Amino acid sequence: MALTGVEIFKLLPKTNCKKCGFPTCLAFAMKLAQRQASLDLCPDVSEEARQKLGEASAPPVRPITFGTGDKAVKMGEETVLFRHDKRFVNPCAFALEIKDTGDDINSRIEEVMNSEIERVGQKLRVDAIALMNDSNDAGKFETAAKIIAQKAPDVPVIICSGNPLAAEAAVKLFADKKPIIYGANLENAETMANVAKTYKTTLGVTANNIDELSSLTEKIKSFGVQDMVIDSGARKAKEILQDNTFIRRAAVKKNFKPLGYPVITFAQREDSLMEALLGTIGVAKYSSIIVLSSIEKWKNLALFTLRQNLYTDPQVPMQVEQKIYKIGEPSPTSPLLITTNFSLTYFIVSGEVENSKVPSYLAVMDSEGLSVLTAWAAGKFTAAKIAQFIKDSGVENTVSHRELIIPGYVAILSGSIEDKLEGWKVTVGPREANGIPAFLRSKS
Repeated sequence: MALTGVEIFKLLPKTNCKKCGFPTCLAFAMKLAQRQASLDLCPDVSEEARQKLGEASAPPVRPITFGTGDKAVKMGEETVLFRHDKRFVNPCAFALEIKDTGDDINSRIEEVMNSEIERVGQKLRVDAIALMNDSNDAGKFETAAKIIAQKAPDVPVIICSGNPLAAEAAVKLFADKKPIIYGANLENAETMANVAKTYKTTLGVTANNIDELSSLTEKIKSFGVQDMVIDSGARKAKEILQDNTFIRRAAVKKNFKPLGYPVITFAQREDSLMEALLGTIGVAKYSSIIVLSSIEKWKNLALFTLRQNLYTDPQVPMQVEQKIYKIGEPSPTSPLLITTNFSLTYFIVSGEVENSKVPSYLAVMDSEGLSVLTAWAAGKFTAAKIAQFIKDSGVENTVSHRELIIPGYVAILSGSIEDKLEGWKVTVGPREANGIPAFLRSKS
């Protein structure tokens, strides 16, 4: 049973040292009790207390790693129902279904391999392949698995089969890749659990409703399997929304361990738009894995963007590195512009500079991830700081001119910057990024 904040407090050092980031040990204990902090934040807790507190400090949704290497997917560890309460931790994964009865296995693997796009500095892609045992034939399933193992050795794989013999035939090919075996149910639970234990994989558990699911996870846990992903059987939009919400509330609010596992959602539809809409429900409402039947580029972009927006930390703006960026192949006479390091600002500005076809230097200054006007209002994009950044950046050794183009929204800073940057001319650029191409072309 979970410990209360006061019970946890009794096991802490009670030094109020603030090393954990909280003002008192009691405040830290309350956060531990609410699953909103990690015991690892306290460097002085004793080993005995650490053991006792392990369960209390564990996240309510079990953390699981699926796949290996750079493409491994982390799931679980969630502690809140709503992103603004703290943040969502591990982004959901998208998986493309590949049927062992299909004659397009190679082309669908290629779709997954070529799905990566870059958006605001992050590389986004379809994360996994869900191999479906539509044939219910172990030999055919193994043949399809061999193709995937050969063509996409680094892509995480979900082995979807309720046939333990077929599941074992396929999982052997991915034994060192941390796959998921999906298909454990009331009839085959013990056999599937033994396969999962043998090959040390995560087990996907499916049921007809939430009550059946919670009983089944406890049963499988008694067989010695700890890592599971769960499926309540919901397939319609209303059911997915309802069941996923109930599962997350039970895990987070009630600390109900039988449902404290990542959720897998099967959103496949013949209508691609309807499938995308079901996918958005899964992204927004607690699915850790969403299985799709098709991955057209428009659908990927919509789902990737939603996932990216929901799984960024609302308390930490997205930022890019402070430095001088080259756009095109600039020469010493090329223009020098400056902006802040808020990711969206950088990518919009750099995109418009690129559209101008005028090779340029873009000085990106650390403003703690704030946009131009916000950073200026907060005192993080001031004349003194801009001048110091330009001096420290070494750009004076790169460009032969001494002209700095600043955003039009902070035109008021031009005179102050010139006072602090001796020998430099400050030019006020456009207020909006879409005016940059015409502005740069007029200067070239």
